[in-house]
Amino acid sequence: MTSEELLGLLRTHWTTVVTGLDDDDLVRLSGALRELRDETAARDAPAVARAMRRLKRTLSALPADHPVSQALGGHRYDTATRELPGLTTIDAVIDVLGTPPPAPADLLRTARRRLLAVPALSESEHAVLTEAGQEPSGGPDAPTGLIRLRDPDRGLCYPRFQFRPGTAEPLPVVRRINVLLRADRDPWGAADWWLGGNRWLGGVPAELLGVLPDDALERAAAELVGAF
Repeated sequence: MTSEELLGLLRTHWTTVVTGLDDDDLVRLSGALRELRDETAARDAPAVARAMRRLKRTLSALPADHPVSQALGGHRYDTATRELPGLTTIDAVIDVLGTPPPAPADLLRTARRRLLAVPALSESEHAVLTEAGQEPSGGPDAPTGLIRLRDPDRGLCYPRFQFRPGTAEPLPVVRRINVLLRADRDPWGAADWWLGGNRWLGGVPAELLGVLPDDALERAAAELVGAF
């Protein structure tokens, strides 16, 4: 699915997009659209791709039977494109949705506070568990496939859902999905996918570990990153 096709769907179905998302999701949608517009204006293709992934993460909160969800979750579009969307198209979607985008700094602070509120291992706690031999490979200085967030008060920390209970042993499916989500480059975005509601999956992905099959979680993450 091209960016223009996705934006066209948003414009066509704007009334049910607005009613299908809660207030927090609408704020995230507005922020993602503003980011997409800014990066498109700068003609920064990699940044546009990141903005499109964030836009898709937000739209994953729509009901599974919504036309936008069905298009994003289907396999009708066999190829991806990195063509930049048109600024006129983005502006038209922003206008029709009618939700003024918040300042990016405010949006970022709100999102990070929410993500830092979940249980997490501090860097020192992770090191203690690792030294106890509870992580089979890699150490705190080489956390391949792990999300590390910087807390202003605690320093670097690892969201706890990534590990087996009581250990620093990463869950293999978490590591695989984190690689798909490019957690090394965008840990906040990866954390937002894991810890936000996802109606395609019927819940919060981090809470569905061990509930849904691993491949169902991986397919949902692959769909997110594979369409652009």
